[in-house]
Amino acid sequence: MCDRGGNPFMRCLRRFPGWLGWAALALACVPAAHAEESQFAYVYTTDLLPKGAKEIEQWMTWRHQKIGGYYDQVEGRTEVEYGLTDRLQVALYGNYAWARAYHNGPYGATTPPEQFADKDVDPDARWSDKRFVGVSAEAIYRVLSPYTDGVGLAFYVEPTVGPQFKELETKVILQKNFLDDRLTTAFNFTYAPEWRYLADDTAAAGKSWQEETDINFNFAVSYRFAPNWSAGVEFVNEREYNSYRFRNQSNGGYYFGPTLHYGGKNFFVTATFLEQLPWAHAHSDTVDGTLVSGRTFDNDFEKYRVRIKMGYYFVGPEQFVFPAVRSYAIAIAGPQRINRAARTRA
Repeated sequence: MCDRGGNPFMRCLRRFPGWLGWAALALACVPAAHAEESQFAYVYTTDLLPKGAKEIEQWMTWRHQKIGGYYDQVEGRTEVEYGLTDRLQVALYGNYAWARAYHNGPYGATTPPEQFADKDVDPDARWSDKRFVGVSAEAIYRVLSPYTDGVGLAFYVEPTVGPQFKELETKVILQKNFLDDRLTTAFNFTYAPEWRYLADDTAAAGKSWQEETDINFNFAVSYRFAPNWSAGVEFVNEREYNSYRFRNQSNGGYYFGPTLHYGGKNFFVTATFLEQLPWAHAHSDTVDGTLVSGRTFDNDFEKYRVRIKMGYYFVGPEQFVFPAVRSYAIAIAGPQRINRAARTRA
């Protein structure tokens, strides 16, 4: 029988054989496989940085091919993340873009992408431009962990402010793991109202802030097939509405493709290729001529997407531990031995 009084769980742990405590001590100093790693390029998981850990991420997204002619857009994001607590991660980043187009839009017109929608472009010209889109702040709070609660649940909020663009993006993030955490599945629901400063003949200044809402349903699955390596697929469904509610829909695109991830001791690289599926159809506010062969090619949709994410962690090995195993090891071996072992491994 375990002793009564105090914390009964910890008292019970101290009655286990000594060799089990040393086994837990060894495991407690091993970096956790589920430390914050971007296994997917588009879909978020509930894995966050531990308290005090820092990370730099660089994103590159290439969007390619519309109705005809040529079209390319490269979006960049440079991000700094910080683990404020073990449940709360915050970030700050800058967004920028470059694009070129020629006879890519409806009826052969040259049309710019959404990030450059305020530009007055000659429909017969070869066009290219670049710009700083805006600054974003991000916060992710994890309510449940898939490793201790069976399912992961987190909430995400990201305001963005730029000269021609404002957005408030929110997400619900779900994660469920299988096969001893080798198989990861994740689902995101996104609600993101945004405002762009566009031409408006009714406004005194000739321009006004015009609203649009993006609503996304994204799903991904990945399998860790070798140490540090995982591969899977991502599915992205993007919907655009000319209102704050599920009304006046203008577009709906469906993307699917493979993803590959490598996670080293202090860095990771993730790459995803997506192709738009021929599942799109006309809606109440669909722009004439943007729907071709079951695919939508309005200013925020294209046929192919490639995204590469790279990250570097500024973190010591003692921070990447299995919390439950570490608590067990401390209960048996004491915190001094845990800290000494972590310093030895460092």
